[in-house]
Amino acid sequence: MKLVADDAPEAAVYRRIILRLIPFLLLLYLICYIDRVNIGFAKLQFMDDLGLNEAQYGLATGLFFVTYSLFDIPSNLMLARIGVRKTLLRIMIAWGLLTAAQMFIQSAGHLYLVRILFGAAEAGFIPGIMLYLTYWFPNRYRGRVVSLFLMGVPLSGIIGGPISGTIMQGLNDVWGLRGWQWLFLLEGVPAVILGFVAYWYLDDKPSDARWLAQTDKAQLESDLREDRARGGPGEKHSFAEALRDPLLYAMAFMNFAVNCGTNAVSFWTPTLLKGTGLTNLGTIGWLTGGLSAVSAVAMILIGRNSDRTLERRWHFAACGVLGAGAFLCLPLAAGDTAATVVILTLAAIGNFSVFSIYWTIPTSYLKGRGAAGGIALASMVGAMGSGVSPTIIGYLRVQTGSLYVGLAAVAAIVLAGVATALLTLPSRRVAGPIVADPVST
Repeated sequence: MKLVADDAPEAAVYRRIILRLIPFLLLLYLICYIDRVNIGFAKLQFMDDLGLNEAQYGLATGLFFVTYSLFDIPSNLMLARIGVRKTLLRIMIAWGLLTAAQMFIQSAGHLYLVRILFGAAEAGFIPGIMLYLTYWFPNRYRGRVVSLFLMGVPLSGIIGGPISGTIMQGLNDVWGLRGWQWLFLLEGVPAVILGFVAYWYLDDKPSDARWLAQTDKAQLESDLREDRARGGPGEKHSFAEALRDPLLYAMAFMNFAVNCGTNAVSFWTPTLLKGTGLTNLGTIGWLTGGLSAVSAVAMILIGRNSDRTLERRWHFAACGVLGAGAFLCLPLAAGDTAATVVILTLAAIGNFSVFSIYWTIPTSYLKGRGAAGGIALASMVGAMGSGVSPTIIGYLRVQTGSLYVGLAAVAAIVLAGVATALLTLPSRRVAGPIVADPVST
């Protein structure tokens, strides 16, 4: 896959930047998402061990996003002042330790407490990276760069699914620890290590990058300056301006809907597969990895097409409808493993792709200092959706005995997000995101 067009004069510069930053940032997000959603595998064992029900599991999953959303904006505003290196050092060490701490839970109360602290620790990671990318890439590269970074979501299924299933199946009762305890312990350690690596490896802004030649820095600054000059009258330069515009809240609700769908796939796929009669956790992990692999390829192709056509609105709508429609079709496959895998694959393609397309929208509308707060606000509201989704599904599972009722409710929310996009976003094609001004530390 070509990262940049061969005929672009600046191709070598941006290829170098992409190869330096994106694989590492993708690795961080991969670890982040594995640690966030591995509770979906752990529940296959600890529900019986701890005597929990689906409503308690859904609430615990949702509580993570309460504190995650509350601390998103402060974290992003702080990143703009202290830089990404110190921010990621703090976030990753804390979330790694709290991931591992989940191995000690013995009750619903313990689980609630750790998930609340976990959410506060991880807050600001995604909006921080989104802001950081605006320091390095002009608008014409944003769609593909964001899609590559957000591949951490499906990759967490491709890699994390088989690993999680294998750990739980293979290490269960080793040294007196259950498989889910080994899962939390072993998957928490990499985040701590990578927090230190990120502090050493990353640069807060292009001017600090010793691996870029002065001519490369000049090319990048020229492109970013051109983007800032090209900003239209609708784009917001300050956080206060952005807060006064209804479109920011429409975009925030769209993120709420997107996260409802994405997290329904991430947190409930293992349970849905087990519900078809599968009992081997390793098999469930490999099937999760397979459907995630297909969705990752689709996510890249859809992101590239959105960049090629400079169109976001209808790409967002089409992916959202696909994801919601797949949720509504799941009851038709009840008890059938093959059919369930196919429909879950479509759900993953739709919901993960709409997630990556979404993040090209607020970053095309916000710029300057408005980007740090505006992106964080959208992320905060999206995190609320991430919390609402599992809570609704878990509660309705207990009340009705069926996962499908909760998934239908999530589908309705996703479709509401699609309707919001079609009604509020401009129909014109966009040149891509407007770059935020990096703030000197």
